[in-house]
Amino acid sequence: MATSQAAYAAEQAIGHQKQEIMQDVSNYEGGLGDSNETMKALVWQGKMKVEVVDVQKPRILENRDVILRVTGTTVCGSDLHLLHGTVVQMKKGDILGHEFCGIVDQVGPAVTNIKVGKRYVAAFQITCGECFYCKQKLSSQCERTNSNTTAKAMYGAQSAGFFGYSHFTGGFAGGQAEYVRVPMGDVNLLAIPDDVPDEKALYLSDVLPTAYSAVKDTAVYPNDQVAIFGAGPIGQMAGIFALGEGASKVIVVDTEPRLSAIQQRWPVEHKNKLEVLDYKKLSFGVTNKETVVSNLKKMCQGRGPDVAIECAAGEYAKGWMHWLEMSLGAETDTSEILNEMVEGVRNYGRAGVTGVYVGYTNHFNIGSVMQRGIRLIGNGQAPVMKYWEGLLEKIRRGELDPTQMLSHRYRLEDIDKAYYKFDAHEDNIQKVFVETKFSLPRAQGTPELTRL
Repeated sequence: MATSQAAYAAEQAIGHQKQEIMQDVSNYEGGLGDSNETMKALVWQGKMKVEVVDVQKPRILENRDVILRVTGTTVCGSDLHLLHGTVVQMKKGDILGHEFCGIVDQVGPAVTNIKVGKRYVAAFQITCGECFYCKQKLSSQCERTNSNTTAKAMYGAQSAGFFGYSHFTGGFAGGQAEYVRVPMGDVNLLAIPDDVPDEKALYLSDVLPTAYSAVKDTAVYPNDQVAIFGAGPIGQMAGIFALGEGASKVIVVDTEPRLSAIQQRWPVEHKNKLEVLDYKKLSFGVTNKETVVSNLKKMCQGRGPDVAIECAAGEYAKGWMHWLEMSLGAETDTSEILNEMVEGVRNYGRAGVTGVYVGYTNHFNIGSVMQRGIRLIGNGQAPVMKYWEGLLEKIRRGELDPTQMLSHRYRLEDIDKAYYKFDAHEDNIQKVFVETKFSLPRAQGTPELTRL
């Protein structure tokens, strides 16, 4: 927590760049909210501590703001990076949550295309709709919605602002709450048709576009063999989308109980295309023992898969060396999974990185990348606006069912407990739907409510 707070203090001292949108509204205190009304929201209280508390309800602050009454939110694997304190520039009291949908409660005076009382899903990124990247639908790289100078110094340029994901990404209050302010709501909300329930539409905010982008950006071609690192919801859906691109085999690398969860949820008609690999039963690094890399070779004609896609993250060290270096601040991310992908794919294979990596890593096998012609592709934060309309149509046509990810339904009042269970891999949690007091009746065929 001390590192995150110090980074935030440094950013405040240096000062944001001048932007067109109000920044660092990570909660609605100090005149930024409606002092006469409160709401329940999940806030960050420090490393390994989140809590549901009563805070001020948001109000219209800028002409293009929309206030959404949240009817559905969720917990993302990326949220656990905030819980762990891995992402810098968190501040106590920040409202979390970057995936949400709801009913419009209020609109600013400049908003003309969003209707009060209608349902919408929000993208996890905040875009202007007008800059160089937005015009190409590369919305996650919007040039106008994140003024963080630390991010620019670290990466060479900032990403767009994100909901509920630290001051490093603009400092915007998130949607794990009963209400949320959506800046530039006229371009950051997608209307939900009446024939699509919240339990399907919600996931257009992040997990579906992220998984789809990983597959399209890394490039999966007909008959490709694809290794997916990470059996969470994004890894699961990346596997499904790889099948849609014609993959002949999908190998999921993770451990139990997640591998069994994937096998249980895998489409019956494609059971023969799924193989799983439990990394905890294997060695790693430079060794003569069986490893993920040696097994990938054996499973793919001795050469390795055509494609590997990383859907985990860089904070989970396997060996003591990376654990120590991360603990000492000598690196922010481990290179172990990256090396397994690079070494595991065939010569001239492709390796895409979608899991969250914060900064710098050590001991990366750049020699394998160069010598064997590996295409290492940073998939970036997924450009939601590029894909969400097409994915919505797939849902409406019955070609895509996001509920295959769903394992649990919780109340907003219990979301802090859900974080801890998810982090501890309890109850075989895969993807959850979190309801609020404004939620519509549960969609048929989705999980019953679990109270914690």
